[in-house]
Amino acid sequence: MTWMNAITDIEGLLLGQAQDDTVKSGVSVLTADTPFTAAVHVMGGAPGTRETDLLAPDKTVQKVDALVLSGGSAFGLDAASGVADALRAEGRGFQAGPVRVPIVPGAILFDLINGGDKSWSENPYKALGRAAYGTRGRRVALGSVGAGTGANTAGLKGGLGTASVKLPGGYTVGALVAVNALGTATVGVGRHFWAAPWEMSEEFGGLGLPARFPDPHEALTKAKMLGRRAQGENTTIAIIATDADLTQAQCTRLATAAHDGFARALVPSHTPADGDLIFGAATNARPLADPADLLDLCHAGATVMARAIARGVHAATPAPHDPFPCWQDLAGH
Repeated sequence: MTWMNAITDIEGLLLGQAQDDTVKSGVSVLTADTPFTAAVHVMGGAPGTRETDLLAPDKTVQKVDALVLSGGSAFGLDAASGVADALRAEGRGFQAGPVRVPIVPGAILFDLINGGDKSWSENPYKALGRAAYGTRGRRVALGSVGAGTGANTAGLKGGLGTASVKLPGGYTVGALVAVNALGTATVGVGRHFWAAPWEMSEEFGGLGLPARFPDPHEALTKAKMLGRRAQGENTTIAIIATDADLTQAQCTRLATAAHDGFARALVPSHTPADGDLIFGAATNARPLADPADLLDLCHAGATVMARAIARGVHAATPAPHDPFPCWQDLAGH
């Protein structure tokens, strides 16, 4: 299997994406041919979710059919309905008597004031969700695509990012993230990424860290000056996945640890105005050789997530009426 530095390097996982460039928003759907273990952990103060209570370790359903990341704020929660319709048409879902009910948790980010046309008469996200599911495959486009189509950070356009790593123990860990943060992914006003210490193979420019760091409060001041303080107008949403055989409780721990990747790549992160959320996912294909291997998986989850965030911002492309420039504009490309 060709290595793609993507969440789909985990065998069995597939990603579908769709967007409306006029609306300047979109949907990303992670799925597989069979249900997979899933969990969730929320660190932000303004989350928007569907069916996340179901993912607690004490709940009846331990596996899901898909996970959905969407733009559109509350409107975007309808994307999961489109995915559920497509899964039901395939006979997929949790068996409840004579009926199968697809289990499709989702999370949304706020992209309603990003310069796109939001004057729709009918919510477009259900159709976008179904369309995204229909494109599922191993290829993962980066930047201004899927749930990252209209994403922004403090002063730069955000985007959809992914990254993966193969651990010495044989496990694979991958991340998918839509970066729409109140904070900054780059240091000061320059091109260097906060995530630089964890970069692999110059995947987001290979610039390393700057020679001088700004005042530690500068990033927060920058975010405030740009007027991005309203509750719910931000949010970075993500999925951290592995092929390890994890229980739902262990998957929750993986998602919790992956939030360290947010803190390494976005300054500030987990603010009251962000709905920062990470789904954990495990295909259960590779047994844990040692319970202590969970430590390696959690550490890898944090570093892979930081890399995915930087890759998403690095790959963003310009569109009409963008409120902020892209990283490539800073780089003089």
